Amino acid sequence: MVIAFPIACFVLAFASDIAFYATSNQFWATASFWLLSVGLITAAVAAATGLVEVFGDNRVRDLSDTRVHAVSNGIALLIALYNWYSRFEHGSSAVVPTGMVLSGIVVLVLMFAGWKGGEMVFRHRVGVADHRERY
Repeated sequence: MVIAFPIACFVLAFASDIAFYATSNQFWATASFWLLSVGLITAAVAAATGLVEVFGDNRVRDLSDTRVHAVSNGIALLIALYNWYSRFEHGSSAVVPTGMVLSGIVVLVLMFAGWKGGEMVFRHRVGVADHRERY
């Protein structure tokens, strides 16, 4: 369940960007920066576990949903990384409007990637164990 951490961080970064826009309180810009930081670190861990699953199972690797899911997550990570770097270089001046828009795009891309991830699990049964009771 490592995927929950980067998703939560990126969604909360978007929410704190909106809060910064509404209040101009520096706390929210700082919170967004740290949420992006933690989100990127935990996303790297989630990506590593996903790659292990993809390279360890031919059936998973052969699914088109797997490729779309992986590419979508990669795009989200690249956007988030650029967003983080922009804030690192320019501080809170990078939040409105550019950082907020980038955070919103990341959330939308993650929603699409999550849908494709759900297709993998619920339609193709990736990562689902078949537990049959034996008596």
